[in-house]
This record gives sequence, structure tokens and C-alpha cells, in this order.
Amino acid sequence: MNILTVLLEATPAQAPAGSDWTIWGMLILIFVVMWLFMIRPQRKQQKELQKFREGLQKGEKIVTIGGIYGTVVEVDEKTLLIRVDDNVKLRVDKNSVVKDFSAASQQ
Repeated sequence: MNILTVLLEATPAQAPAGSDWTIWGMLILIFVVMWLFMIRPQRKQQKELQKFREGLQKGEKIVTIGGIYGTVVEVDEKTLLIRVDDNVKLRVDKNSVVKDFSAASQQ
């Protein structure tokens, strides 16, 4: 006997007809769960952060991604001028601003 005849004779029994649909159903269920618990909340958080960045105004206290705390002095289309210390001002990209810490400090 050669290997080909052994492989052809050893074919497994046919799987039940519903097993293909079960696998597809499980894959779809996994995708839906991932979307509900991972993708959807992340998109919501990104939209809130974008809305915050677009609504920045002069005088607001902010924190940059690098951990620099400052107060907004000037708002341009893509950049912010922030005051860090008495006479120290930095120009940063709006995308580097992560949160407003003035609301947290008031509570």
C-alpha cells in the first residue's frame, strides 16, 4: 500500500450539516461582543476628546500628553500657546492636549 491509498481510506466521517452555520454564528458573535466592549467605547472616547480639543478657549487649564500642566493663552487652528510658569510660554499642537484638570481640582 502506498500513502495515497492509506489517506483516501482514512477519510473521517462527514460532519453534521449544521456545523458550518455554528462556526459562522460563533465568529459573528465574537465580532459583535468585541465591537460592543472594545471598539464602540473607544470611538465614543475619541469623539469626546476631539470635541474637548475643538472647544478649548483662552484661560482654560490643560494637561499635555507629555505631562505639562498649563493655561491656554492663545488658540489657533492647529496649535495652542500655553503658559506654564510666570513668563514661560509653549506652543503645542492641539492633538497633544489630553484633559482639562480645572474641573477635577474644583471638586
